[in-house]
Amino acid sequence: MSTHADPAHPAEPAEPPSALLARAVVTALLAHGVRDVVVAPGSRNAPLSFAVHDAATAGLLRLHTRVDERSAAFLALGLTRAGARAAVVCTSGTAVANLHPAVLEAAHSGQPLVVVTADRPARLRGTDANQTTDQVGIFGALVATHDLAGPGDVPVLDDPWGPVHLDVQLDDPLLPAAPWRPAVVPGERPARARPEAVDRIPLGPRTLVVAGDDAGPPARQLAERAGWPLLAEPSSGSRTGTHALRCYRLLLDTDLARSVERVVVVGHPTLSRPVMRLLGRDDVEVWAAPGRGAWPARPYRVDRPLGGGRFELVDPAADPGAPTADAPAGPVRTPWLEAWLEADRAVARRLDALVAAEPGLTAHAVAGAVVRATPPGGLLVVGPSNPVRDLDLMQTGFGVGARRFVVANRGLAGIDGMVSTAIGAALGRPHSTRAIALLGDVTFLHDSNGLVLGPDEPRPDLTLVVVNDDGGSIFATLEQGAPEHSDRFERLFGTPHGVDLAALCAATRTPHWRVESLPELEQALASPAGGIEVVEVRVPRQDRREVDARIRGLAAD
Repeated sequence: MSTHADPAHPAEPAEPPSALLARAVVTALLAHGVRDVVVAPGSRNAPLSFAVHDAATAGLLRLHTRVDERSAAFLALGLTRAGARAAVVCTSGTAVANLHPAVLEAAHSGQPLVVVTADRPARLRGTDANQTTDQVGIFGALVATHDLAGPGDVPVLDDPWGPVHLDVQLDDPLLPAAPWRPAVVPGERPARARPEAVDRIPLGPRTLVVAGDDAGPPARQLAERAGWPLLAEPSSGSRTGTHALRCYRLLLDTDLARSVERVVVVGHPTLSRPVMRLLGRDDVEVWAAPGRGAWPARPYRVDRPLGGGRFELVDPAADPGAPTADAPAGPVRTPWLEAWLEADRAVARRLDALVAAEPGLTAHAVAGAVVRATPPGGLLVVGPSNPVRDLDLMQTGFGVGARRFVVANRGLAGIDGMVSTAIGAALGRPHSTRAIALLGDVTFLHDSNGLVLGPDEPRPDLTLVVVNDDGGSIFATLEQGAPEHSDRFERLFGTPHGVDLAALCAATRTPHWRVESLPELEQALASPAGGIEVVEVRVPRQDRREVDARIRGLAAD
């Protein structure tokens, strides 16, 4: 028998180890239910990029590319927040460090982001080889890291409760010998198993339910079954139904709030100093479910830890520990709840009158218009600092069937990557829906790279509403915004930038509209052009501290 190769049937070229390892990583991603992969270009991650491209060509995943690793990571985070399963892939060196803000946000909000970084082989570690640093554990103890030297090191990705880091050692040669034809059966996205515990909460004490970020429907259901007021942040997933208060932050310094005896906390509350003062009161008993992120412990005294699974009400007047009778058909109304609802309606009327009386467009009026323009089932992404707090005051309670999906990066509440997060969230929705993002100008500028998309990139229909007050107005409402610091405030905190947003958008061919009145804004929101567009609204910043003081005083009497 001849040992020579048959020229009519040449042998398949042998694949280098780097290609085999990269394909094993992508196979593990697919088996874990990953359907979106964001790739930032680089040389060391070339084997991973080719493997991802081959899987996308086979219809097994959707490929996104971005030139900026920080934007790439937040795009993947936005996809994850919207319910998709996403991974981000980058090269070695400083590229890995640029992923860190999104990884920290994912860690502290419990988002299962998958981070895949190319690394030099072990023989080059600890040397001055180009683009070589210590990448194993670079994200710290908050993130599970796997150091992969070969296909046998690739783990089964089965933890949906936080980010995971795959650091992949790739040696030369970095190019595959031939395209990959994946023979992979994609897996399903792991379900987030709800805790099995049943928390039995007695009726009786004058109780409020605080729903922070990602609290979900259980907080609303508990409030409605017990007849308790619901203090729900915009991104809680609980701000629907009949018991949610719109102006709760303003009511927490009133006599009504001073009579609170107990608070039940679900989710991650971050927006309100009055809420944090309430939770720190010695005369208030705090019952709290654990947070979802890497640090679930609460920063205040918790008198009764809850499991965070299912809530069951008990009647202290019945036999000890006995469950209540069958739940009523509809939400329970109690005198305690009615007192809060009446006060909330009164303050809301004053707030609406104050906003309407302000000359020109104001940040609060913009937030109100955005709320009204978001239809049932629509997506609303909201940035940090003032926009999320303005939305909190202007967001009326929606009916249970009219829920809006509100996304905010509240794990660490940074301004990083919000344009990319919004694009990712809009792309990650399982069905086409109206998508709007409400951002401040500094937040928008911080991730203007998010608008740099190649011609073949998936683009959602997304309206970015940018409230432009030429600087950081959030600081005007804090201690450093007091008049005695006015000689240094603008340089250190106000930070006016004077950027022409229209020119900036033109550089990326992003449609831009500047509106000057509320009717113009409402018209722009009612008639989206399709694709990604920016609606700029210029508002004053000089009177922000005074306006906030007037708003805080609306409930004084």
